[in-house]
Amino acid sequence: QLQASGGGLVQAGGSLRLSCAASGRTFSIYTMGWLRQAPGKEREFVAGIGRSGVGTYYSDSVKGRFTISRDNVKNTVYLQMSGLKPEDTAVYYCAAGRDNKWWSGEYDYWGQGTQVTVSS
Repeated sequence: QLQASGGGLVQAGGSLRLSCAASGRTFSIYTMGWLRQAPGKEREFVAGIGRSGVGTYYSDSVKGRFTISRDNVKNTVYLQMSGLKPEDTAVYYCAAGRDNKWWSGEYDYWGQGTQVTVSS
């Protein structure tokens, strides 16, 4: 089970940190990622991280502004978002995948979303 939190309302240029806590004792075997979906738009793969946390991927739209990380002791993956823009407004989902392909955006398990709203 994946439980995302940390969303909210922030002004453009501000920061937020999303967290996703996973239940179970096998967190470290999963690739983790964050995806987002804005109203009327396709779901977008935002960031992914490999099992050990060494390999990371970012979409061009967030590269340089967002940082994905994980703590395999706390069974949690994070998305630090800075320099937020109104176009970052979306529901953000965390996801877990069995294959260690952190760049693929393909996942097997999904958490509920957390809303991020960036005002201009």
